[in-house]
Amino acid sequence: MGDVFKALADPTRRRILELLAQGDLTAGEIAAHFEMTKPSVSHHLNILKSAELITDERRGQNIVYSVNLTVFQELMKWFYDCGLVGGHNDEKE
Repeated sequence: MGDVFKALADPTRRRILELLAQGDLTAGEIAAHFEMTKPSVSHHLNILKSAELITDERRGQNIVYSVNLTVFQELMKWFYDCGLVGGHNDEKE
C-alpha cells in the first residue's frame, strides 16, 4: 500500500489518473496534457504502473493505459476499515 500512497502524493500522477478515469489513453495523448518531456511522462507512468494503479495494453503500434480499479477498491476498503470513510467510525450506543 506504501507504493500507492507514494504514487498518489504527486500532483502530476493524480492528474494522469484523472485523465485516465475519463477513458483509456496512449502515452502521447497523456503527454499532450502536460508541459514536460515524454520521458518525464513515461517516468510518472512507470511509477503508477509499479503501484498497480494503472495497467497498459499493446494495441497495434500503441500502448494504451487505463486505470486499475481493483487497486482503488482495495484502497477504499482500507480507508473504510480504518474508519476514515463511511459510517464505520460511528459511536456505538
